[in-house]
Amino acid sequence: MPEDQQPDLEARHRQAETLISTFAYKKPEEAVSSKGFIKLGRGEHIRGTVQIVKKNGGENNLHYHTHAETFWWVIRGRVRFYGPEDVVLGEFGPGEGIVTPRYSRYWFENCGDGDLELLQIAASPELGLKSGRTDVAPQRYDVGTGLHVDGTTKRA
Repeated sequence: MPEDQQPDLEARHRQAETLISTFAYKKPEEAVSSKGFIKLGRGEHIRGTVQIVKKNGGENNLHYHTHAETFWWVIRGRVRFYGPEDVVLGEFGPGEGIVTPRYSRYWFENCGDGDLELLQIAASPELGLKSGRTDVAPQRYDVGTGLHVDGTTKRA
């Protein structure tokens, strides 16, 4: 029997509808020393975050993710993405971006004059998997530090 005709379809609808979430993004007024993360929301296979990267401070290192492919989109500022051996994958401004598939090695830096605001939408193939971040080069920035803000909102 096709999935949409299974007897428990209504139960699946109700369960999925409990997971609907909303968010609002506004650059935080709190000081971001080098990098900030604004959590927008999370589903079973997808999560959204805005990263704020200061000039000369929040760059990351060459790494890859075993369980996540990521859609990156510039809100404000400019970003330059690099691959292995510092090959430039692209430089992007507002309204532009890049998709990094699972296992693709990359790093990025703020190459603009001001703060970089970068939308990150990551998807995992299986329920509940973390990204599987694996460093290829030493970290330039301590991934566990930085300002963390919850941008999720309550549904009415």
